[in-house]
Amino acid sequence: MTPGSLLSGFRRERHRVIVYRSGDRLDIETWLADHGVAVESRSLPAGGPSPFIEIEIDGEVTGIIGVDAVEMLLESPIRRPGDRDEISEGYRALFAIFDRTVFSGMDRRELLAVSREIEDRAFRVGAGTLSVSFQRASAFESQSEVYRALGTETALDVRVYGVEDWTPSGVPGITYHADVEARLDPYWVMAYDGGPDEDQACGLVAEENADGYTGFWTNDPATVEDISTAFTVA
Repeated sequence: MTPGSLLSGFRRERHRVIVYRSGDRLDIETWLADHGVAVESRSLPAGGPSPFIEIEIDGEVTGIIGVDAVEMLLESPIRRPGDRDEISEGYRALFAIFDRTVFSGMDRRELLAVSREIEDRAFRVGAGTLSVSFQRASAFESQSEVYRALGTETALDVRVYGVEDWTPSGVPGITYHADVEARLDPYWVMAYDGGPDEDQACGLVAEENADGYTGFWTNDPATVEDISTAFTVA
């Protein structure tokens, strides 16, 4: 699999989000619509439950989550792996309910927040393989302290990929791989195999374009395995 083929495959799935609410349009509806997701709204009766979101893929309901939880997560602070106790559980829910939903127009901060969940899981499990493409090696420089913690405070095998335009310093637990042919240069790609617990597997694929990034994240171990092949398959 390549990042492009994975994105193309999930674009063909029919994703629909139904927001159940009373009153005016919610911020999450605007956010989803701005990021290329089909959104419908349905009214809740007075005195009914709090607003919630229902996700459908190819006509099948795949999950439900409260609006408050999603809006909190989308605005959550970006923190070092291991320092996110109060939001980690919610992010796992966000990963599950929007699994393989393709978003468009995402900015770097939004993707960095998703990346932190992947890094946080890897840090907490402390074993297994975490593969990351930084597009260009120089983009790794701003994240080097985060990855120093991942490499030195865990037993993770951390593999960093990128076009070789900068020389990083050696860190135990981290190996660097030059993307000589720039196969991954347009893509932000991450894959964590879950180590001893495949239920912790998670990944991200996003393609950079003129309007930001288009991509998806996933909790599915088989999809994460497919993402892992992107690091070695042209």
